[in-house]
Amino acid sequence: MLPTIVFIHGWGQSTQTWHAQVDYFGARHQVLAVDLPGHGGASDLPLENWGEALLAMLPAEPVVLVGWSLGGMLALRLATTHAARLAGMVLLSTTPSFRLRPGWKHACTDEVFERFLESLEANAPRLLDRFFALMLQGDELDRKQFLSIVRTAVDKRHPTSTAGLRCGLKLLDELDLRASLPGISLPTLVVHGQADAVTPIGAAQYLVGHMPAATLSVMQAGHAPHLTQAERFNTLLEEWCQNNISTLAR
Repeated sequence: MLPTIVFIHGWGQSTQTWHAQVDYFGARHQVLAVDLPGHGGASDLPLENWGEALLAMLPAEPVVLVGWSLGGMLALRLATTHAARLAGMVLLSTTPSFRLRPGWKHACTDEVFERFLESLEANAPRLLDRFFALMLQGDELDRKQFLSIVRTAVDKRHPTSTAGLRCGLKLLDELDLRASLPGISLPTLVVHGQADAVTPIGAAQYLVGHMPAATLSVMQAGHAPHLTQAERFNTLLEEWCQNNISTLAR
């Protein structure tokens, strides 16, 4: 039996984004989807406590950590500080640095990031609507398909708190994990959409080029392949786990 598979969502989202994965893998394996502070009804926490809170939600035995976008960055950070708690990682639409920096071009532009900050102060719900549309850009969806994904993947009952959004943006602004990548020896699958409009695919290529046990799978999708191509993503994840994660990790 595989280790527990733990899913971490991205900025402004919730565990509901993983509904197709929880349904699929829950019938076969132990699964856990976690809400970050201020997301999905979870209580707000100071940013400095996010890492400790995430660690506390993990089972005691090593897990396969599946992180999407910001969730992937948090998984990377955990792999550098508590590698013994992980049996492997899957990094979906993830970058080691979300912001442009000297020598780093695979990132969100300063103009777009500042627009996020300004929109957050003005109207958080409208900001998230625009961001969700940006995430699905690159997938050939008609309006009916788009609305169906929104209905099933967004937790309207528990909107992300303003504090949670602000803390998440601060992490996206500050995290630069490039220097830690060569020291991460965990089996890692990097999954990225060829047409990702949020995180350029060059970021995924950089991850694989600098992590000794990482492999890359490119999907013809945007920033959220687990939503737009759930069946293919689920199959990809299950096959990789079966071929690369030892059942002895439990």
